[in-house]
Amino acid sequence: MTQLYDEIGVGYGNARRPDPRIAAAVARALDQADTVVNVGAGAGSYESSARSVVAVEPSMTMIRQRPVGSAPCVRASASALPFRDAAFAAALAILTVHHWPDRARGLAELARVAQSRIVLVTWDPATSGFWLVDDYFPEIAEIDRPNFPTMEELRRAFGRVEIHPLPIPHDCVDGFLGAYWRRPHAYLDAAVRGAISTFSKIHTLEPALVRLRRELEDGTWERRYGDLLTRSEMDLGYRLVTSKRGSTGAARAR
Repeated sequence: MTQLYDEIGVGYGNARRPDPRIAAAVARALDQADTVVNVGAGAGSYESSARSVVAVEPSMTMIRQRPVGSAPCVRASASALPFRDAAFAAALAILTVHHWPDRARGLAELARVAQSRIVLVTWDPATSGFWLVDDYFPEIAEIDRPNFPTMEELRRAFGRVEIHPLPIPHDCVDGFLGAYWRRPHAYLDAAVRGAISTFSKIHTLEPALVRLRRELEDGTWERRYGDLLTRSEMDLGYRLVTSKRGSTGAARAR
């Protein structure tokens, strides 16, 4: 993860801004947690000034993009968090677990340092149905499915979890992969693709981009997907996962 974001992360903070609706969902999931460790924090999205937050990020490219006055940031890996057991009321990880080289160890570390709850925003690899992936870039599914944790894997790591769909608004301002589902022209923009890590792992983008551009121009995309233009949000498989520590069966790292 460190090397990837040191290579592609320049300008990431401009495209990956916190979306207020996702931020509100995360805040509700954190509930009354007053101390939070944000693991895989990137440029600092979704860090509430109303809580005491410590960020953890391995990439200096990302750390340098954190705004002045943001939460203090420790350069460290999710697999070896430099904190004592139960050091924070909550552990937070937003669209980052799929980058961790040792996912099982990273999840165990979240459980170790969180006293009351763990909150994740992730993608369920059992889902499908996103036009961009299905019709233009099937390689994305091949790359992402093995890297994202299954919901059963999260249950094994944390014990009892609450899993809620996180519908993506049509005008989402956080530029992750699914953010532009109703704005297909955005995927033709190299700056947009540059803030989406999976695109950097696809060897040949041009044929699919040429076809997408052509089908947007000749009306094929709209004939096929025009019904999406009337929708305000869409479930693309993103999930808000919460584990309340101390719940029956909750696994605690040793």
